[in-house]
Amino acid sequence: MTAHNPAWPAVFAGDVFAVLGLGRNGLPAALALRSMGAVVTVWDDQPEARAAAAREGLRVALPAHTASLTALILSPGIPHRLPKPHPQAALILARGVPIWSDAEALFIAARRAGSEAKFLGITGTNGKSTTTALTAHILQRAGMSVAAGGNLGPAALALPLLDKTGFYVLEMSSYMLERIATMRFNAAVMLNLSPDHLDRHGSFAEYAIVKAGIFARQTQADTAVVGVDDPASELIATQMASRPVPLVRISGERVADLYAQNKVLQDQHGALADLGMARALPGTHNAQNAAAASALAMAVGVPRTMIGPALLDFPGLPHRQALIREIDGISFINDSKATNADATARALACHERVIWIAGGVAKSGGITSLAPYLPRVAHALLIGQASADFATTLAANGVAHSVVDTLDRAVESAFALARAQNVPIVLLAPACASFDQFANYEARGERFAALVQQLAEHRTGGAA
Repeated sequence: MTAHNPAWPAVFAGDVFAVLGLGRNGLPAALALRSMGAVVTVWDDQPEARAAAAREGLRVALPAHTASLTALILSPGIPHRLPKPHPQAALILARGVPIWSDAEALFIAARRAGSEAKFLGITGTNGKSTTTALTAHILQRAGMSVAAGGNLGPAALALPLLDKTGFYVLEMSSYMLERIATMRFNAAVMLNLSPDHLDRHGSFAEYAIVKAGIFARQTQADTAVVGVDDPASELIATQMASRPVPLVRISGERVADLYAQNKVLQDQHGALADLGMARALPGTHNAQNAAAASALAMAVGVPRTMIGPALLDFPGLPHRQALIREIDGISFINDSKATNADATARALACHERVIWIAGGVAKSGGITSLAPYLPRVAHALLIGQASADFATTLAANGVAHSVVDTLDRAVESAFALARAQNVPIVLLAPACASFDQFANYEARGERFAALVQQLAEHRTGGAA
C-alpha cells in the first residue's frame, strides 16, 4: 500500500553528527541527517567517495576534528573495536562520543517527530533479507503502510517518515545491532545462528550476544520470535522464556508455536499455507523464513487468513535461489547471497543433484560442515582464493571437482558437465564472500546471470 508520507521535520536541529564511510549506507545517512536539521561532517578513506560527498555540498573533514559531536554514524562494515578499530572511530570512542548505526538514528528521529510507527527487526546468520522482504510483502498485502530497509537496503535513514499506522521493517546485521542504544523493536525475530563475522566479534559467544540484542528493551507489549532449528538459537529462546516478553518459537522442520512440516506451514489453529506452492520459498530454510515473517505479521495485527495468499505470491529476491533461465533442460540457479557454509547448505538442500559453483574469500571453517550435502554434488567448479582449500575438503569427501579460477570459466564448464552427466541444476552458491573478484555478492550474481544469458544467446538449440 502506498501511503502519504510527510517530510521529515528538523528533528536533529542543534545536533552535530559525523558520518564515517560513504558507501550505499553512509552517504544517504549523511544527506538524511542534513535534511533533518543536523550539522553534518563526513569522511571516507577513498578520495572518490569524499569528492562525491563534496559535490552534494557536505562538509568533508575527519570526524575527530569535529567538536561537540552528538554521535558518530559509522557505516556497518567499518570496525570500531575488533579486529582493529578504524583510527577515527578509536579517537571518537576515546572522547566518550556514542557510535550509532543509522537504524538507531532513524528510531530517534521517528520518535522525535512524534511518530508512533512500529519497528519490526529481523536478524540471524542466514535468511534475514528474504524474511525482511517477505514480512514487508505480507504487511503491504494486508493494506498497511510499510518502509523496509536497513542491511537489506535502502539505508535506514533514507526511509520516509511514517505516521502511527506505519511499520518500519528493518534487516539488522550484527554490525548494526552492536551500535544501537535506545532502539526498541515492537516485534523482532532471531532466525538462526551459526559462526560468522568472528573476526569482528571475537567469538561465537560474543556474536550470539550481539545478535540477541535485537530483543533488548522489549516489554510485555512486544513480541520476540526465535527460531529453534539450531542449538544456539534454541538457547536464546530458553533465555527469552524467562522474560515477560511474549515469545513465539518457530521452526522450518519440527513442531513449534509456528512451524512447517511436509511443506505445510501451521500453528495451533491448523494450516496456514502449503509452501510447496510457494515457488520463491523452496527448502526448509525458507519454511523457517516463512514462519518468521508470518509470526511477525500476526504479532502486529495482520489477520491470519491473509498470511497464506501473501506467502504464495511472494516474488522472491535476487541472488537467493533465483532461477536465471533454463537452457537445454538445465536450470541455472543464482544463490550468490550464500556467502557462508550454512547458507550454502540450505541452497544445496533444495536440489537433489547439482553442478556446484563455489569459491571466493572463505569464511571461518571453510566448507567442512557441508559434508552431509556433498553427495548431492555431481561435480564442483571452484573459483577464487578458496579454491585450494575447498579442493582439499572435496577430495577428502570423494567429490569430483575442478579448479577453474573464474566465474566465466565456471559457467561454461558447468553447462558442459551438466549436459554430459544429465544433471538438471547448475547452482551458484559460493560459500564465500566475493571480495577477491567482485565488489559484492550482488555484482557476482549479476555477472553469473549475464554469463548465463550469453550462453543462451550462443545456443542455437537452447531455450529461447
